[in-house]
Amino acid sequence: MAEEIKTEEKKTGKTKKSASKAEERLKEKKITRRVTNKSEWDVLFHPLMTEKSIGLIEKENKLVFTVNLKSNKVDIKRAMEKAFDVKVDDVTTMITRKGQKKAFIKLSKDNSASEIATRLGML
Repeated sequence: MAEEIKTEEKKTGKTKKSASKAEERLKEKKITRRVTNKSEWDVLFHPLMTEKSIGLIEKENKLVFTVNLKSNKVDIKRAMEKAFDVKVDDVTTMITRKGQKKAFIKLSKDNSASEIATRLGML
């Protein structure tokens, strides 16, 4: 029984050390993970045309897009600014039940969401 206790202590000691090393590696990967040479259309797939999204265009100056699942808010903001030459204030994302990622993109007061929607043929 004494031998079993020693092996368990060794195992727990090893897992604690390896877990901290793994966390450090993940932090390093997250820092270097940013890929800036993506096309904006690799991130933004298509705009959503629902009653709710059209209401958001008119009331809150927001556009709703279906986006890549692996893209984050910073990627979406850069893609939107590059594709439509506008300034983005805020990006909110959600994953639907179908497994798609939707982005609610709030434009600055200087830019009009309805103008972009008419360019896209939504309005």
